[in-house]
Amino acid sequence: MVNSIIKVAVSGAGGRMGREVVKMVLNHPEFELAAAIDRAGEGMDAGSLVGLKECGVKVVADLELALVETKPDVLVDFTVPQTVLENTKTAIKHKVRPVIGTTGFKPEDIEELDKQCREQGIGGIIAPNFSIGAILMMKFAAQAAKYMPHVEIIEYHGDQKLDAPSGTAVKTAEWIAQNREEFRQGNPREEETIEGARGGLYNGFRIHSVRLPGVFAQQEVIFGGDGQTLKIRHDSYDRAGYMPGVAIAVKKAVELTGIVYGFEHFID
Repeated sequence: MVNSIIKVAVSGAGGRMGREVVKMVLNHPEFELAAAIDRAGEGMDAGSLVGLKECGVKVVADLELALVETKPDVLVDFTVPQTVLENTKTAIKHKVRPVIGTTGFKPEDIEELDKQCREQGIGGIIAPNFSIGAILMMKFAAQAAKYMPHVEIIEYHGDQKLDAPSGTAVKTAEWIAQNREEFRQGNPREEETIEGARGGLYNGFRIHSVRLPGVFAQQEVIFGGDGQTLKIRHDSYDRAGYMPGVAIAVKKAVELTGIVYGFEHFID
């Protein structure tokens, strides 16, 4: 980009992750907050919404109108799976580069969004997880699967999370499957006496989703072998931990053409 300052719009600005993104953008020397979009807090100053001094940007409810009026370079979206696809299409239509942290995309959705981005000559990033530590956990798990193919994933989130399993768990499972020949684990005579007790089945191994109040975000990948187990675990304690990754993604998005799926592509 010719202009070194990147204009950023935040969709879901009133949500828990969205507020952290707004704070990060307002405090980042290379970013300018162009718009804050959310029905919650509509009419409030975005700075006041996140506990900072007023910044002169009012929270608005209409995403498309905000994009037309403010012409941001990048849209960061942390909303909900039910609306994120249309939000992303709206951004691309207006040549605004999407950086998406909301989960729930199908592979065919990503293919279509990639096509739309290329037609517009822009790029974007869709990432189930922007945590650098979580990406490292996933990479280590994929490596371990080459040598210890018996594996189960347990992911923990608060009871307000809407999708199960989490996008991070699905992405981890995809990586493991690339390094593990598919086979059905467990005793062939195994029987669930309570439906779902063994978790969801993916490529022959299990994913378990825990949803409880008081939990933030953790994931454990457990490998089993003769006489040994290996546990690879990542724990997130605060949403601020995702912001360094989001900042990297915003900078990278303005350099891309097409959609990149997964923040891991920016971690060596």
